[in-house]
Amino acid sequence: MSQDFVIEAFPRDDKGKGASRRLRREERKIPAIIYGAGKEATPISIWHNELKKALENEAFFSHILTIELNGKKESVIIKDLQRHPYKLLLSHADFQRVEKDQEIFVHVPLHLLNEDTAPAIKTFGGVAFRLMTEVEVACLPQNLPEFIAIDMADVEMDQVIHMSDLVLPEGVRIPALQHDAEHDQAVVSVSKPKGVKSDDAEDEAAEGEEGEDKE
Repeated sequence: MSQDFVIEAFPRDDKGKGASRRLRREERKIPAIIYGAGKEATPISIWHNELKKALENEAFFSHILTIELNGKKESVIIKDLQRHPYKLLLSHADFQRVEKDQEIFVHVPLHLLNEDTAPAIKTFGGVAFRLMTEVEVACLPQNLPEFIAIDMADVEMDQVIHMSDLVLPEGVRIPALQHDAEHDQAVVSVSKPKGVKSDDAEDEAAEGEEGEDKE
């Protein structure tokens, strides 16, 4: 992983909606909690704008984060984020502790590679339709990928790529694939946009017109 995210945190003793409102309004912080790894949950507060800026980076959601609290550091992943219903404000965050020998479950973004140069798209006019933007993976913290790459170079027209077709880094698995085939969801497909005839359809139409002319 190429980037480190460090979040400054502060102890939080006051609880309840009133305390949370004061925290947001007067201190420009939001309430949060750290839990997991067999330890008691720890209520904290963090700077609102610091977290909001970090969220602008897609990698924030698929990285091991560091929370600094009272001079100590804890490794965590973000598990839940609550936002104001209509304002561009964050309201609460949940962080889960991670340990080196314990598997974690994280939603990782999917990136399409060679989309612009793929023959099915560049030459034959196909379009890549993204049916999923992320996939949940399970792995040890040190194996957590920043994203899963899908190479579009050899994808053919009308081909559908499923989760089982994804090339995963070593030590990474997709939990959904342990279930039946119905859980093997489609991730991306390549086809011509609606209203655009395929080459086969165009050939059939041309043959039909030729037959009418002969009559």
